[in-house]
Amino acid sequence: MNEIDRLSGFLQRLTPLSRSCLLSELERLELCGIDMPGSADIQARLRAEFRKDGSTQARATSPSRYFFAPLELLLIDGAPEHANAGRLSRNTLTPIWEWICRDLLPTMARDYIKAINDQVAANNPKEVQKIASTFQIKVVKVLENTLASSESAELARGKLAQYTASRTAFDDVMKMQHVLRAGDALPKFNERLPEKIAKFDDGQVAQITAQLDAFRKAHPDALPFALALLARRLKPSWQLVRLATKAAASKSVADVAATPYACVVPMVLDRLDDKRLALRVALRHNRVLVARDLLAEIYDIEYALKVRIDGIESCEWGVRLQQLMDAIAALVSAEVSRFPANVGHILGSRRLRSHDTLGGKLTYLAWKGRDAMQDGAAAFRKLIGQT
Repeated sequence: MNEIDRLSGFLQRLTPLSRSCLLSELERLELCGIDMPGSADIQARLRAEFRKDGSTQARATSPSRYFFAPLELLLIDGAPEHANAGRLSRNTLTPIWEWICRDLLPTMARDYIKAINDQVAANNPKEVQKIASTFQIKVVKVLENTLASSESAELARGKLAQYTASRTAFDDVMKMQHVLRAGDALPKFNERLPEKIAKFDDGQVAQITAQLDAFRKAHPDALPFALALLARRLKPSWQLVRLATKAAASKSVADVAATPYACVVPMVLDRLDDKRLALRVALRHNRVLVARDLLAEIYDIEYALKVRIDGIESCEWGVRLQQLMDAIAALVSAEVSRFPANVGHILGSRRLRSHDTLGGKLTYLAWKGRDAMQDGAAAFRKLIGQT
């Protein structure tokens, strides 16, 4: 028996659930940068079974897809271990669903699946939505009781670990709880946002901040998800940081950190990390032009954070920023070193750092002059208030 036959025999001895979870785990490890010999062949075989289109993205079956529908705009295809405030990993949905059906609410889940399948067969979408909404409410209530004590929460964590080795799957369960508990508040907030925001100017910042203030008051636990929905509309997404810098008394890191929306800074860093991972994949597959565009965006994010938050280098945000940029520099250095020293590499071009050009430097000086005037005015207002 050759190696391929042994592999096929091993996979067939597993239950469908085990094969589905195995596929999710292998994809998770790949996204984490862990190479496993033979993984590509196994993934190809399992995708042929579970995903008829050969997609690398997990596709939920109908009952679970309707249940997870409120999460759809918040899902990402990155590794679950990757930091993503306000977003969930698509790869954790399969193990979470199996945990709900087998451990959390087995009887209710079985009834739900049958009811959904019956209504889908009857082509009754309104009833399907009603059934899914009712089951979501039941799951939220059970989760509230389950997570009420540390003992029951640890028991649930242990049960979930039977379906995935991801350390953050349980965190995604709690994120799911916050999203489902918010009900239709998140979709309504999303509908009120502009379709695309090419420039997040002062007027739009003020308008959307007012919307966020109202949302935060009613659903504080769901605020990161509202911010994630906003980030989807921004081009570029780093402009999300303006919610914090615009509300701050000055550009100092202490003043920015004191604002209600300081959490957007680590969210922007999360997106910088997204681009680091995408850059690694692009370089691995020799997609140099894709890597070039990603690197230009990375440099823009780094510059935006440094120019808008004074003293960021000395705080936790700055430490993480430097760690990410060091990791990115290592990727670029490894790629450039593959070529002779006398051969220029596109990733080594200074033009990728647009702020190093003459126009970029003039813009920087203009910002500094404006900021000095604004900071002076703020200091004067503080002085008047104190006297």
